[in-house]
Amino acid sequence: MANFIGHDRAEAAVLAGLDEGRLHHAWLLSGPKGMGKASFALRAARLLLSDNDGFEGFSASQEGQAAALIRAGSHPDLKILQRLPKKDGLDPEDVSDEADLKRNISVDQVRSLQPLLGGKTSIAPRRVIIVDAADDLERSGANALLKNLEEPPENTVFFLVSHAPQRLLPTIRSRCRVQRFDPLSDEQMDAFLRSALPDLPDQDLAALILAAEGSPGRAIAMHGLDLGALDRQLSQIYREGDRSGSLGSGLAQKLSLKAANERYLAFLEQAPAYFAAIARETPPANVAPVIDAWREASDLAARAVPLTLDKQSVVFRMARLLAGLSAHRDARQ
Repeated sequence: MANFIGHDRAEAAVLAGLDEGRLHHAWLLSGPKGMGKASFALRAARLLLSDNDGFEGFSASQEGQAAALIRAGSHPDLKILQRLPKKDGLDPEDVSDEADLKRNISVDQVRSLQPLLGGKTSIAPRRVIIVDAADDLERSGANALLKNLEEPPENTVFFLVSHAPQRLLPTIRSRCRVQRFDPLSDEQMDAFLRSALPDLPDQDLAALILAAEGSPGRAIAMHGLDLGALDRQLSQIYREGDRSGSLGSGLAQKLSLKAANERYLAFLEQAPAYFAAIARETPPANVAPVIDAWREASDLAARAVPLTLDKQSVVFRMARLLAGLSAHRDARQ
């Protein structure tokens, strides 16, 4: 199941709870964005709402009545809480821009769980609540959810997706079993991308692996932005140097165009990762300047969007840092 690489530990934990009859009622699925936490929660819901759980595992839960109802969004024993579209009547799945979603999951959404939680399950052995993401709960909504976690109805399982669990109420964290989703290794990312994007050229695949930093979701989001070309331009600056600044200036002009905004945002993630890759290949005795450049590049990338820094200046500065490392490499050879 290549599309779910990296979920092995989480799957094993849920299956062990089922097999031992001690499944925890609340799971906090924590880790960086794009790790597949929400996808795992939905797969776990298919398993828990089906009649063939236990040793048959996650694979068997992908078919059958429960899976069909979940795909249709009509399973009566499943509720998913997520930020709603600002425009009434839209399905959250039909909104591609986060700016078109409301800021928080409201207390009214949490209170809407009561009819589901107050009675018996409809057709499944359990009911499942997914909160994606718990970080988006408004304060009163978090307190309302906490009451349900403190006194959970029988046969109810909560999955709380969280990208920043330290921001949640400590009392919520304490009621949950934490299941961490860590970044995938380069080998796992390679396997995932070759399965998900079988026609992707090797150089583009390598660029996605580098820029995504272990996040399958981030890699898929970056696909189509031609990161391979950006990687080749960064490699040229590092390999050949850029005394005149012409390479960096050309790259900065291209990425500062309004139509290139998505590529610019991807570059802000790709460039620091490129510096980190250089650091890993540099002998310890010579790595200090590389670390300094990586820190400056990372800081610049982190500040660029929040402070609305000039795009052209940001890209050009990244290129100058990289050209400086090229000169440092040549000086020690």
